[in-house]
Amino acid sequence: MTRFLRLPVPIALVLTALAAASPPEKITTEQLITRLSSSIDNLKTLRCTARAQERVNGVRQQAQSNIKMAYAPLRIYLRNEKGIEVLWVAGQNNGDAWVYPNSFPFVTVSLNPNGSMMRRSQHHSVLNAGFGTISSLIHGSSLRQDRSFERSFRYAGDTTVLGRACYILRSDFPQFKYVTYKVGKGETVAKVAERFGCGEYRIMERNGVAIDEPIPEGKVLQVPNAYGRRTIVCVDQKQYLPVVVQVVDDKGLFEKFEFTNVVANQPIAPAEFTKTYKGYKF
Repeated sequence: MTRFLRLPVPIALVLTALAAASPPEKITTEQLITRLSSSIDNLKTLRCTARAQERVNGVRQQAQSNIKMAYAPLRIYLRNEKGIEVLWVAGQNNGDAWVYPNSFPFVTVSLNPNGSMMRRSQHHSVLNAGFGTISSLIHGSSLRQDRSFERSFRYAGDTTVLGRACYILRSDFPQFKYVTYKVGKGETVAKVAERFGCGEYRIMERNGVAIDEPIPEGKVLQVPNAYGRRTIVCVDQKQYLPVVVQVVDDKGLFEKFEFTNVVANQPIAPAEFTKTYKGYKF
């Protein structure tokens, strides 16, 4: 007759608890980057609150916006804490955004989302709202020849941020510096930024050039050789979308973005991307 070992109840409970508490298999850097990129690329709609800290002309400024986005075709609505509203819809308004300034004379204007008026005091275009720059930051552009910055990202452990369990994706790039670049024919700030993967704002700030105008051929610029000296992306372990993105450069904190109230791939009525939607002031 076969006998079975019968553990005392307390010991059995302890073993069960230990098994349940065993940490899951750690994710690899490649898996984390792949899942993060896939989650961003597969977004159909997005609602979120984005809190931004950006260094502008040496001063840290803060802003918070509620954002609604739909993709394919791209449609964006945002309203910040000052009551400024922006609506951009692909194929409408000659490519311009409708902007309600919530200040005198309280008239809606049409502005180029990549123009100087909308970019003079912020790092990114409204067209990059949500997670628009993060995937390209990690993968780099096709024009970028030196891929050492992109290869520097590593899975760096787990944390809890804004109440969300997150993976930490971190880049340490101590060789960050400004380098000399001689502008080619017809190049713009956007093209130079794409070549170096550094973002457009610091090129404009350092060299006094406009975002929406060609730079004179042969002009010598000082350009960052990468996006940051240290970059940290905290990735939600359930949604695989960013919760926090923080970038430090040679002068300290360059920018930090926090995303809360994230609702992905839930239907948004087309009417919410029209000027006449209830509650909008356009």
